[in-house]
Amino acid sequence: MCYAIPGKVIEISDKIVTVDYFGEKKKAINELSNLKMGDYIYAQGGYVIKNIAEDEALAILSTWKETFFELQELDLRLSRMDSKKQGIDKKLALILDKSAEDLPVKDSELLYLLSLKKQHELELLFKVSNFLRQKHLGNSCCVHGIIEFSNYCSQDCQYCGISTNNKSLSRFRMSQDEIIDAAYLAVEKHGFKALVLQSGEDPAFSVKDLCKIIAEIKKRSPVLIFISSGEVGFTGLARLYQAGARGILMRFETSNPRIYKELHPKRDLESRIAHLKEAYKLGYLIITGGLIGLPGQTNEDILADIKLTRELNAEMYTFGPFLPHPETPLVKSPPPSVEAVLKTLAVCRIAGDKEAKIVVTTGFETLANRAREQGLIAGANSVMLNVTPEKFSKNYCIYPNRAHSKEAIQKQIDATLKILRNLGRAPTDLGITHG
Repeated sequence: MCYAIPGKVIEISDKIVTVDYFGEKKKAINELSNLKMGDYIYAQGGYVIKNIAEDEALAILSTWKETFFELQELDLRLSRMDSKKQGIDKKLALILDKSAEDLPVKDSELLYLLSLKKQHELELLFKVSNFLRQKHLGNSCCVHGIIEFSNYCSQDCQYCGISTNNKSLSRFRMSQDEIIDAAYLAVEKHGFKALVLQSGEDPAFSVKDLCKIIAEIKKRSPVLIFISSGEVGFTGLARLYQAGARGILMRFETSNPRIYKELHPKRDLESRIAHLKEAYKLGYLIITGGLIGLPGQTNEDILADIKLTRELNAEMYTFGPFLPHPETPLVKSPPPSVEAVLKTLAVCRIAGDKEAKIVVTTGFETLANRAREQGLIAGANSVMLNVTPEKFSKNYCIYPNRAHSKEAIQKQIDATLKILRNLGRAPTDLGITHG
């Protein structure tokens, strides 16, 4: 998990390989020196992760094949468009018809979708977004793991529970060996093929330290590594990429400079965006997006956030709810409604890159008990599981009562697989080529 199912290499062109996966063909970037035609491989996020022996691959595929097509049929049934639009406003029907056909949708029409309030209209919006997800990406659902290795942070973001504003938090730092061991366990025992290494902006971890950790993880296990430790500078980005990181998770949180400055007194939006653009130039896969429900935020702001995410060439869109921590200045600001989050995810699917992954965030799961199921049938196709050792994860409280923070890894995996099977999704991710 990403419980990637192996595929067979059927074409190699320089560093780009074509992989056959139950008759579907995907492309991936190869950095392995010994890969050849006919090999079976695991791929993740558009990168070849490792070779797998043919007999082992065929055994896995024989187990999955029947299940895969059963899941695919269930997913098709759940995502199939309903042509009956009785009681649906003509304007809405026209917008959704254009969306379903991948025709251009105007900003004014997207804002209309974000303004919907009637339940039957929302359900149709989510149905169309789910249809587009299935149309462009099939029933694949990406499941990354995330290791939160430090809750120290030098920043004073006005809503975040690990910011310097929170004086009551029990702080922790995992040692380098603990991080490396946690990654090894996640990959070798639990089967993850992609991991996010996340922390606050902790000055105790230098870029040199992070490079050493990444290199050692890659040395011990084949895995796609995303780094999420805030702004490390352009030189830092280059060094982390050279060490083996291939993705970056960094939300810009809002495209509105005024709101951004109010949330981040020590930062400016231009610097954040510049880091994301530089990361993409270096070859990183980009995970970014915004917060929904910020004080003073409008639907126009949310749409601008979605458009900026696309402009930043995001591999994955991460839009979660604003959840102020009680030990921060914005404690009295209310979170958004569940419907506001779902509308944003749905419009991400309509207005964003058609092949982008859209994640159901832990924040959304904290806001709503059924967020994972609701998000996945509103256009999302990715989730992240917390693989931080339990003794640390309880104190990575960026917002209160965080979902899954006290759950064992295996329990999270079992629950996730059950949800995916019920929705007809296969926990696979061959990815797409980057750049």
